[in-house]
Amino acid sequence: MGGSEGGNVKGRGKFLAAGGTILAALGWLGWVGVNESKTYYHTIAELRTISGSQAQRRMRVGGDILPGSIERHRGRVDFILVQEGHQLPVSYVGREPLPDTFVDRAQALVEGRLMPDGRFVAEHVQAKCASKYEAAPQQEQAPAPAKSST
Repeated sequence: MGGSEGGNVKGRGKFLAAGGTILAALGWLGWVGVNESKTYYHTIAELRTISGSQAQRRMRVGGDILPGSIERHRGRVDFILVQEGHQLPVSYVGREPLPDTFVDRAQALVEGRLMPDGRFVAEHVQAKCASKYEAAPQQEQAPAPAKSST
C-alpha cells in the first residue's frame, strides 16, 4: 500500500510542475505580447530627442506627404512626411496595398520603428486626402441693402 501512495505523490508533483511551467510560459508570452503591441504617438520633432530603448519601440508618427517625394520601389515605397517644418524619411514595407488617398499633400499616419540612420520603417500607413473631408466653401452673400428711413 505504501508504494502506490508514493507513486501518486510523484505523479502529482510532475503534474503540478508541468502545469506551473505552462502557466509561466503563457504569462511570459502574454507579457511580451502586450509590450510589443504598445504603440506610442510622437511628433516628427520629438523623434530627434528619442534615444536608447525608447527608439526601438513601435511608434506612430503623423504628417503631410511632401509633394514629389513618393518613390515606388520593389518591396517598399519611400516618401517624406512633413510636420511643422520638420521632415521624416519613411520607407513603407508592409504587405497591405497603400490606400487610394495616399497622394502628395495627403495627411498620413505611419506605424513602425525608427532606424538608427533616422529613417522610419513603416509596417502600416493610413492616409486621408484633406481636401476630401473639408467643408465645401460657402459662397459669400452680399449684405442686405439697408432700409432707408424716410
